[in-house]
Amino acid sequence: MKRQVIIYPGEDGYWVAECPSLPACISQGKTKTEAIGNIKEAIKLYIEVLKAEGRTIIMELL
Repeated sequence: MKRQVIIYPGEDGYWVAECPSLPACISQGKTKTEAIGNIKEAIKLYIEVLKAEGRTIIMELL
């Protein structure tokens, strides 16, 4: 499974970015570029939390 990010315009004028393979891993930004940077950080933090909680992490996500 590859980590996939979906980017789309939100109702408030911001761009929304989400990673379907990581439930509830969603971010946004004023521009597409900002949204991409923010979701990269969100993915990194999401994986750190999984590790801290001792949860199993599928290697393809890393």
